[in-house]
Amino acid sequence: MKRIVGLLILALFYMSVAAQSGFTMWQIPSHVNTIGNSYVFRTDKGRVIVMDGGTKDETLFLKGFIAALGNEVEAWIVSHPHDDHIGALTAILENPQGMRIHKIYHSRFSTDLLNAEADAAKSTIEFYNVLDTSHIEVINLTKPGLTVKIDGLNFKILSVTNEELRINPYNNSSMIVRVWDKRKSIVFLGDAGVECGNKVLNSPYRKELDCDYLQVAHHGQQGCSEQFYKMIHFNACLWSTPSWVWNNDQGKGTNTGNLKTFETRRWMDEIGIKEHHVTWRDGLFMLN
Repeated sequence: MKRIVGLLILALFYMSVAAQSGFTMWQIPSHVNTIGNSYVFRTDKGRVIVMDGGTKDETLFLKGFIAALGNEVEAWIVSHPHDDHIGALTAILENPQGMRIHKIYHSRFSTDLLNAEADAAKSTIEFYNVLDTSHIEVINLTKPGLTVKIDGLNFKILSVTNEELRINPYNNSSMIVRVWDKRKSIVFLGDAGVECGNKVLNSPYRKELDCDYLQVAHHGQQGCSEQFYKMIHFNACLWSTPSWVWNNDQGKGTNTGNLKTFETRRWMDEIGIKEHHVTWRDGLFMLN
């Protein structure tokens, strides 16, 4: 509880700092050391945007964090409907408790794509059901290219669902999103796999993958390819990664598991990236 209060006080303290740039971003750490993806933005005029939000277990903290920023969300962006990305949002839509959400941006799965991963279908259907009855304006992206400006924050959708990709189908239908202001740029890869990443790499949006900060795909393991990372330009990495994924430790020691995190970490070393912000290690990271 003390940690939650401390982080909320920190968020409030930096609200005034946001006026110096188009937006402030917070990379939200998991409080149960699990997989999840959660980012909160506050524009220079005080409006709040959320990316994903993490698992259902993160709902209480996320609600408190957003409440500290005014309890109103201008735009909520959903990369894809895996539970570790939409679990908290689903719980909030079921019981908003005074939180106002104006718009939700996502790329809706067809029934065939939804059922391509049996384990994920149930939570995805649950999410779509509460979304459809929420009375919130929903923007369903069927093609990339949409650009939205909210005060000093801009975002652009570089990738939407890939119905033709049935390898790693949910992850490969991640929306890839570029966010920027006059001072900085961030690209969020969601859980994009090799095929999704390569599709954007060979699309008209290739140059917009270059950025200052890059959210590493799929929590840093078995996401985009080595070629992908080495063909784009970025200066720092954002890792929404718990300790056991970062260390590839599933109970038998560092780098003894079956995850590919150390491979991705090696690629970043070879590229020359020195700045890494890892949720389990660094806690709440603020970028202004």
